[in-house]
Amino acid sequence: MSNMQCKPMGEDRYAGRKCTRFVAIATMLLLAACSQVLQQAAQEPGADAACALDGMALKDFPGPKAQIQYVEGKPDFFCNTMELFAVVLAPEQKRAIAGLFVQDMGKTDWDHPSGHWIAAKTALYVVGSKKTGSMGPTFASFSDAQGAAAFVKKEGGQVVTFKQVGPKMVNMGDSAAHDAAMSH
Repeated sequence: MSNMQCKPMGEDRYAGRKCTRFVAIATMLLLAACSQVLQQAAQEPGADAACALDGMALKDFPGPKAQIQYVEGKPDFFCNTMELFAVVLAPEQKRAIAGLFVQDMGKTDWDHPSGHWIAAKTALYVVGSKKTGSMGPTFASFSDAQGAAAFVKKEGGQVVTFKQVGPKMVNMGDSAAHDAAMSH
């Protein structure tokens, strides 16, 4: 294939057919690659979306929401960021993940968050603040250090990166989410 040149159809019909096949195959591969990229984009949950761990309606609770986009395509939504970490950090989590997303709380309302999805692995998190989410304490997520610092100044807490969040920080307590997380 490396020697293949696309010649005008009149010059060599055989080369023209080979070129057409080559272009068709290349187009299919490009479309397949694009569909993988699309799976890695955050989705806005519908009005009836429920938390994958406890079945709670996402729209009914304050604080940042989270989602996991799996390679096979169907996302899981979570009613707070701590639940996302509980799933991702669990040793039994084996499903292939295409993307992790959280909401940028510097750009959306705490009481009724909507949109403003950012990549969870590049976000900054405020742990230990006075603000609570659906199940009590949660990690406030931010796209930039200025937003996180302003939140800490107002609500307290400490800024950490995705990699700094460990299993001991994810305290689900005796909540229904904790029970559900343990059964997955």
